[in-house]
Amino acid sequence: MTDQPAAPEGAYAAAGVSIEAADRAIDLMKGWVEKARRPEVIGGLGGFAGLFDASALTRYEAPLLATSTDGVGTKVAIAQLMDVHDTIGFDLVGMVVDDLVVCGAEPLFMTDYIACGRVVPERIAAIVKGIAEACVVAGCALIGGETAEHPGLLDPDDYDVAGATTGVVEASKLLGPGRVRPGDVVIAMEASGLHSNGYSLVRHVLLNQAGWTVERQVDDFGRTLGEELLEPTRIYAKACLDLADRTETHAMSHVTGGGLAANLERVMPQELSARIDRSTWTPQPVFDVVRRVGDVPQADLEATLNCGVGMVSLTAPESVDTAISVLAGHGIRAWVAGEVRGDADHGGRVVLEGQHPGW
Repeated sequence: MTDQPAAPEGAYAAAGVSIEAADRAIDLMKGWVEKARRPEVIGGLGGFAGLFDASALTRYEAPLLATSTDGVGTKVAIAQLMDVHDTIGFDLVGMVVDDLVVCGAEPLFMTDYIACGRVVPERIAAIVKGIAEACVVAGCALIGGETAEHPGLLDPDDYDVAGATTGVVEASKLLGPGRVRPGDVVIAMEASGLHSNGYSLVRHVLLNQAGWTVERQVDDFGRTLGEELLEPTRIYAKACLDLADRTETHAMSHVTGGGLAANLERVMPQELSARIDRSTWTPQPVFDVVRRVGDVPQADLEATLNCGVGMVSLTAPESVDTAISVLAGHGIRAWVAGEVRGDADHGGRVVLEGQHPGW
């Protein structure tokens, strides 16, 4: 076989991919990744795979590994409009670690994937900075990732992010539908805002239908529309692990796409149902603004957005006071929103009743 001639220097860059920019981005992000370490992490950036010392799992009698993967969705469009990229990492980490923690699993490590039309080192480093800072909040390590430049597939300033996390839970402490009992109390944990779901609806209503810009000052928010929409996702991981450890909590549900009822139904046994009283909380103004400005029916709103509740636990009644105190200690406002009942006729359903104050 005849050897192929070497490509001229800069040919890959001429095709739209800059190795030099990628190397610069890695240099800029190294310090942030280093902050998101755990003692079990082996090595640093630059290898083909992230390494984690699994001998740490020997303290478990029957360790179950749990894994979760997700992205941020169209909220990245807001970050791009605002040219603010160091908060979107909280949305990514929140989406994956809080899916994981609902079964009682401790998130151990995470990897990320950033696809972009053009590597702008400072922008990539800002994204990774947010991911690393969020990993610290969640208690997991950021042990690896990939930045891929896709010229021709993505516009130069476009990007998307995704990630995956792995955690562990003792088999005897696994949370889920099998533990839920009649009389369990539904404890709602306040969301920080929209989190990272339903942005296609929100963008359609506020940016397209209403014609608002991200610079628009909105009195209901006390800040600009862009600042409100970019509010980072709250990360519940450490608080929920503490809750599972210190109370008789039987199941948890991360309220993401599909809304409160649909996500809580994922951890409800078929012989039980749950009733949730809307009058126990007032959603943040952004939910009411989307409802009013877009004339969005409440049923559609509740099937798309979290409506002010980002996480739910099903907790034994004798543990409720302790649970709310534990969550308050982590800076999370929580309240009793409903209860679980024996209800074989309605097959694991969750029903929202009443109305939010002021709606």
